[in-house]
Amino acid sequence: MMKKIYFPLIALCAILFMATVSPAADPVPTEDLPDLIQQRYETLKTFQADFEQELTNVASGEVETRRGRIWYKQPSQVRWETTEPMNELLVVGPEYAWDYIADEEIALKYGVATLLDSKTILRFISGQANIKEDFVVKTEWQGADEVRAKWGKGFTVLQLIPKEAEPGMVLAFVGVEPDTGLLRQVMIVDFYGNGNELRLSNVETDVDLAASMFTFEPPAGVTVEDNTEGF
Repeated sequence: MMKKIYFPLIALCAILFMATVSPAADPVPTEDLPDLIQQRYETLKTFQADFEQELTNVASGEVETRRGRIWYKQPSQVRWETTEPMNELLVVGPEYAWDYIADEEIALKYGVATLLDSKTILRFISGQANIKEDFVVKTEWQGADEVRAKWGKGFTVLQLIPKEAEPGMVLAFVGVEPDTGLLRQVMIVDFYGNGNELRLSNVETDVDLAASMFTFEPPAGVTVEDNTEGF
Protein backbone atom coordinates (compact mmCIF):
# COMPACT_ATOMS: atom_id res chain seq x y z
CA MET A 1 0.00 0.00 0.00
CA MET A 2 2.97 2.31 0.38
CA LYS A 3 3.01 3.09 -3.32
CA LYS A 4 -0.50 4.52 -3.08
CA ILE A 5 0.46 7.32 -0.73
CA TYR A 6 4.12 7.80 -1.61
CA PHE A 7 3.60 9.47 -4.97
CA PRO A 8 1.55 12.41 -3.62
CA LEU A 9 4.14 13.00 -0.90
CA ILE A 10 6.89 13.21 -3.47
CA ALA A 11 4.95 16.11 -4.96
CA LEU A 12 4.80 17.99 -1.67
CA CYS A 13 8.28 19.37 -2.05
CA ALA A 14 7.21 20.67 -5.46
CA ILE A 15 4.17 22.28 -3.89
CA LEU A 16 6.30 24.01 -1.30
CA PHE A 17 8.60 25.30 -4.00
CA MET A 18 5.71 26.72 -5.94
CA ALA A 19 3.83 28.39 -3.13
CA THR A 20 6.67 30.22 -1.47
CA VAL A 21 7.66 32.97 -3.85
CA SER A 22 5.62 36.16 -3.95
CA PRO A 23 5.93 38.66 -6.78
CA ALA A 24 9.10 40.75 -6.67
CA ALA A 25 9.25 44.45 -7.50
CA ASP A 26 11.92 44.03 -10.20
CA PRO A 27 13.09 41.20 -12.46
CA VAL A 28 15.08 38.65 -10.51
CA PRO A 29 18.49 37.66 -11.91
CA THR A 30 18.59 33.92 -12.57
CA GLU A 31 21.51 33.40 -10.21
CA ASP A 32 19.55 35.05 -7.37
CA LEU A 33 16.42 32.91 -7.71
CA PRO A 34 17.52 30.15 -5.27
CA ASP A 35 18.09 32.73 -2.53
CA LEU A 36 14.71 34.36 -3.17
CA ILE A 37 12.93 30.99 -3.12
CA GLN A 38 14.65 30.09 0.14
CA GLN A 39 13.75 33.42 1.73
CA ARG A 40 10.07 33.09 0.85
CA TYR A 41 10.00 29.47 1.89
CA GLU A 42 11.31 30.24 5.35
CA THR A 43 8.59 32.83 5.94
CA LEU A 44 5.68 30.78 4.58
CA LYS A 45 3.07 29.94 7.20
CA THR A 46 0.02 28.73 5.27
CA PHE A 47 -1.32 28.51 1.74
CA GLN A 48 -4.17 27.04 -0.26
CA ALA A 49 -4.39 26.39 -3.99
CA ASP A 50 -5.98 24.38 -6.77
CA PHE A 51 -3.69 21.85 -8.40
CA GLU A 52 -3.36 19.89 -11.61
CA GLN A 53 -0.96 16.97 -11.53
CA GLU A 54 0.27 14.80 -14.40
CA LEU A 55 1.77 11.42 -13.54
CA THR A 56 3.70 9.89 -16.43
CA ASN A 57 4.64 6.20 -16.53
CA VAL A 58 7.69 6.10 -18.76
CA ALA A 59 7.45 2.34 -19.37
CA SER A 60 3.87 2.38 -20.68
CA GLY A 61 3.71 5.97 -21.86
CA GLU A 62 0.46 6.43 -19.94
CA VAL A 63 -0.31 9.83 -18.43
CA GLU A 64 -2.78 10.25 -15.58
CA THR A 65 -4.12 13.72 -14.83
CA ARG A 66 -5.34 14.53 -11.34
CA ARG A 67 -7.07 17.67 -10.12
CA GLY A 68 -8.08 18.96 -6.74
CA ARG A 69 -7.16 21.34 -3.95
CA ILE A 70 -4.44 21.49 -1.32
CA TRP A 71 -3.91 23.31 1.96
CA TYR A 72 -0.63 23.64 3.84
CA LYS A 73 0.23 24.84 7.33
CA GLN A 74 3.58 24.99 9.06
CA PRO A 75 4.91 22.85 10.49
CA SER A 76 4.42 19.71 8.43
CA GLN A 77 0.62 19.77 8.03
CA VAL A 78 -1.02 19.11 4.69
CA ARG A 79 -4.54 18.46 3.41
CA TRP A 80 -4.55 17.18 -0.17
CA GLU A 81 -7.95 16.53 -1.77
CA THR A 82 -8.03 14.87 -5.18
CA THR A 83 -11.42 15.22 -6.86
CA GLU A 84 -10.58 13.97 -10.38
CA PRO A 85 -10.46 11.26 -11.65
CA MET A 86 -11.33 9.81 -8.22
CA ASN A 87 -11.95 11.07 -4.72
CA GLU A 88 -8.95 10.67 -2.44
CA LEU A 89 -8.01 12.54 0.72
CA LEU A 90 -4.50 12.74 2.13
CA VAL A 91 -4.17 14.37 5.54
CA VAL A 92 -0.77 14.85 7.17
CA GLY A 93 -1.29 16.02 10.74
CA PRO A 94 1.06 16.64 13.66
CA GLU A 95 1.42 12.92 14.51
CA TYR A 96 -0.44 10.81 11.97
CA ALA A 97 -1.04 10.77 8.24
CA TRP A 98 -4.18 9.33 6.63
CA ASP A 99 -4.84 8.31 3.05
CA TYR A 100 -8.60 7.88 2.58
CA ILE A 101 -9.95 6.41 -0.66
CA ALA A 102 -13.70 6.88 -0.44
CA ASP A 103 -14.65 4.68 -3.41
CA GLU A 104 -12.73 1.75 -1.94
CA GLU A 105 -13.95 2.47 1.61
CA ILE A 106 -10.44 2.18 2.99
CA ALA A 107 -8.33 4.47 5.16
CA LEU A 108 -4.58 3.94 5.57
CA LYS A 109 -3.00 5.29 8.75
CA TYR A 110 0.71 6.10 9.11
CA GLY A 111 2.96 7.64 11.71
CA VAL A 112 4.27 10.87 10.21
CA ALA A 113 7.87 10.23 11.26
CA THR A 114 7.80 6.78 9.65
CA LEU A 115 5.94 7.84 6.53
CA LEU A 116 8.21 10.77 5.73
CA ASP A 117 11.33 8.64 5.66
CA SER A 118 12.81 10.62 2.78
CA LYS A 119 15.26 13.12 4.18
CA THR A 120 14.68 15.51 1.28
CA ILE A 121 10.91 15.46 1.66
CA LEU A 122 11.01 15.68 5.44
CA ARG A 123 13.32 18.66 5.39
CA PHE A 124 11.06 20.53 2.97
CA ILE A 125 7.86 19.82 4.84
CA SER A 126 9.37 20.67 8.22
CA GLY A 127 10.72 23.97 6.93
CA GLN A 128 14.35 22.97 7.29
CA ALA A 129 15.26 22.65 3.63
CA ASN A 130 17.97 24.71 2.04
CA ILE A 131 17.94 24.71 -1.74
CA LYS A 132 21.65 25.40 -2.14
CA GLU A 133 22.62 22.85 0.49
CA ASP A 134 20.33 20.05 -0.69
CA PHE A 135 20.53 20.57 -4.47
CA VAL A 136 22.92 21.40 -7.24
CA VAL A 137 21.10 24.22 -9.08
CA LYS A 138 21.74 24.63 -12.81
CA THR A 139 20.49 27.26 -15.23
CA GLU A 140 21.96 25.51 -18.29
CA TRP A 141 22.37 21.79 -18.98
CA GLN A 142 22.16 19.35 -21.87
CA GLY A 143 18.50 19.23 -22.87
CA ALA A 144 17.55 22.57 -21.29
CA ASP A 145 16.10 23.88 -24.55
CA GLU A 146 13.83 20.84 -24.83
CA VAL A 147 12.39 21.49 -21.36
CA ARG A 148 11.83 25.17 -22.17
CA ALA A 149 10.13 24.24 -25.43
CA LYS A 150 7.91 21.66 -23.72
CA TRP A 151 6.65 24.13 -21.14
CA GLY A 152 6.53 27.00 -23.63
CA LYS A 153 5.45 29.68 -21.18
CA GLY A 154 8.47 31.96 -21.16
CA PHE A 155 9.63 30.64 -17.81
CA THR A 156 13.19 30.70 -16.57
CA VAL A 157 13.81 26.98 -16.06
CA LEU A 158 16.11 25.67 -13.33
CA GLN A 159 17.34 22.12 -12.97
CA LEU A 160 17.69 20.80 -9.42
CA ILE A 161 19.82 17.74 -8.74
CA PRO A 162 19.56 16.35 -5.20
CA LYS A 163 22.98 16.02 -3.61
CA GLU A 164 21.66 12.82 -2.03
CA ALA A 165 19.46 11.24 -4.68
CA GLU A 166 16.60 8.98 -3.57
CA PRO A 167 14.39 6.62 -5.61
CA GLY A 168 11.45 9.02 -5.52
CA MET A 169 13.41 12.04 -6.74
CA VAL A 170 16.64 11.98 -8.71
CA LEU A 171 15.96 15.16 -10.67
CA ALA A 172 13.62 18.14 -10.67
CA PHE A 173 12.82 21.09 -12.92
CA VAL A 174 11.18 24.33 -11.83
CA GLY A 175 9.69 27.04 -14.02
CA VAL A 176 10.01 30.60 -12.73
CA GLU A 177 8.35 33.76 -14.06
CA PRO A 178 11.42 35.88 -14.86
CA ASP A 179 9.73 39.21 -14.10
CA THR A 180 8.32 38.21 -10.73
CA GLY A 181 10.38 35.34 -9.40
CA LEU A 182 7.13 33.38 -9.00
CA LEU A 183 7.38 29.60 -9.40
CA ARG A 184 4.49 28.15 -11.34
CA GLN A 185 5.47 24.74 -12.64
CA VAL A 186 7.52 21.87 -11.26
CA MET A 187 8.40 18.42 -12.54
CA ILE A 188 10.00 15.70 -10.44
CA VAL A 189 11.62 12.64 -12.01
CA ASP A 190 12.08 9.40 -10.10
CA PHE A 191 14.71 6.67 -10.42
CA TYR A 192 12.75 4.91 -13.16
CA GLY A 193 12.27 8.06 -15.22
CA ASN A 194 8.61 8.51 -14.29
CA GLY A 195 7.46 12.13 -14.20
CA ASN A 196 5.38 13.96 -11.62
CA GLU A 197 4.45 17.37 -12.99
CA LEU A 198 2.54 19.84 -10.86
CA ARG A 199 0.85 23.14 -11.62
CA LEU A 200 -0.87 25.35 -9.07
CA SER A 201 -3.51 28.02 -9.64
CA ASN A 202 -5.53 30.37 -7.43
CA VAL A 203 -2.73 30.36 -4.87
CA GLU A 204 -3.43 32.22 -1.63
CA THR A 205 -0.80 32.52 1.09
CA ASP A 206 -1.07 33.41 4.78
CA VAL A 207 -4.69 32.27 4.98
CA ASP A 208 -6.43 31.27 8.20
CA LEU A 209 -6.65 27.47 8.35
CA ALA A 210 -8.41 25.67 11.17
CA ALA A 211 -6.52 22.95 13.03
CA SER A 212 -9.41 20.56 12.33
CA MET A 213 -8.47 20.55 8.63
CA PHE A 214 -5.40 18.50 9.48
CA THR A 215 -7.12 15.77 11.47
CA PHE A 216 -9.13 12.84 10.18
CA GLU A 217 -11.71 10.48 11.65
CA PRO A 218 -12.59 7.48 9.45
CA PRO A 219 -16.31 7.29 8.63
CA ALA A 220 -18.31 4.42 10.04
CA GLY A 221 -17.92 1.21 8.08
CA VAL A 222 -14.58 2.15 6.53
CA THR A 223 -11.79 -0.40 6.73
CA VAL A 224 -8.77 1.02 8.57
CA GLU A 225 -5.28 -0.31 7.80
CA ASP A 226 -3.02 0.78 10.64
CA ASN A 227 0.62 1.15 9.57
CA THR A 228 1.79 3.22 12.54
CA GLU A 229 4.23 0.49 13.58
CA GLY A 230 6.08 0.81 10.27
CA PHE A 231 5.87 -0.93 6.92
